[in-house]
Amino acid sequence: MTPDRDEILQAVSTAVLAVTRHLSVREVLQVIVRSAQRLLDARYAALGVPDEEGSFAEFVAEGLTDRQWEAIGPLPRQHGMLGAILREGTPARLPDLRTDPRFEWWPKAHPVMKDFLGVPILDGDQILGIIFLANKRTPGGFTQEDQDLLTLFAAHAAIALINARLYEQGRELALVEERNRMARELHDAVTQKLFSLRLTAQAAATMLHTAPDKAAAELDRVQKLAGEALAELRAVIIELRPADLDRHGLSETLRKHVRMLDRLQAAQIGFDCDGLPPLDPAVEVVVLRVAQEALHNALRHAGADQVRVRLAYSTGKLSLSVSDDGRGFDQADSRGLGLASMKDRAESVGGTLTVTSARDQGTTVLVEVEI
Repeated sequence: MTPDRDEILQAVSTAVLAVTRHLSVREVLQVIVRSAQRLLDARYAALGVPDEEGSFAEFVAEGLTDRQWEAIGPLPRQHGMLGAILREGTPARLPDLRTDPRFEWWPKAHPVMKDFLGVPILDGDQILGIIFLANKRTPGGFTQEDQDLLTLFAAHAAIALINARLYEQGRELALVEERNRMARELHDAVTQKLFSLRLTAQAAATMLHTAPDKAAAELDRVQKLAGEALAELRAVIIELRPADLDRHGLSETLRKHVRMLDRLQAAQIGFDCDGLPPLDPAVEVVVLRVAQEALHNALRHAGADQVRVRLAYSTGKLSLSVSDDGRGFDQADSRGLGLASMKDRAESVGGTLTVTSARDQGTTVLVEVEI
């Protein structure tokens, strides 16, 4: 085995290890693209994951500036050479992409690409995506060895991508199970306490005029039961408290979460926070969860380019705002956005939730809690 071959295999191994260390699907896609670009010394690299509507559910690229991306416009659809690779499921290696009959057109701002190498990412017969390179920096274009190398890399990338998807699905299932467990605990503990509270209050109301002494005793019991219910509810909330809140506090935990999303998402996500006083642990959990849900909505549903998270404290009131410049929505048609859940969370710690939105005018979610 020649030293050149040794170096190539080492490069593949390094690239594959870089991919498998990541568990987020979006992050895996980005690392695949960067690794392939470096591995084969290409100026441009991209990876598209097809959806069921003739476009791409995910599309990441290397070699383009943010300004170029903005000028190019919407994500590509499954036409031209990309569509051909999806339909045929076989690699394509061309000295000049523009002369191939399967090539159709580029948007006006698209960079000129000449030599081209595209390889499907396969799971058996299923095409998970396409990875393609263009404009090899080394003179002579892409070779058969390059194609074999990228095919080998794509096979390993498929494993990493499947693993990341399974991991995300596992996390979703774990969240569902955790919600079910919470529901059982609330039913077994807090709900029963509230039921007893209601019966005792009804008894006190009945005795109020006929036996005021007994009514007073029942009202004392109401107060005791209410305190026990509140304590158990807070215990459930604190049990679900993320470990980062104990280590770093609300501000730094939310800052880290925003920083991670800003790296992984196309939108620009910023965070501002003034100094905060010590906070009740239950309040910290609620504010963090509401922020995460609002960010999820902005990034998944709103199509936002800019998202801003602000955490502030003033005159005894803690406020969280999550604002985006996305498509907005009619609040009468807001099912599936988790607004009821966010409202319930805010009210569980004595706070309020206000949502301001309109079609094509963005959305702001505001939580305020007296502390």
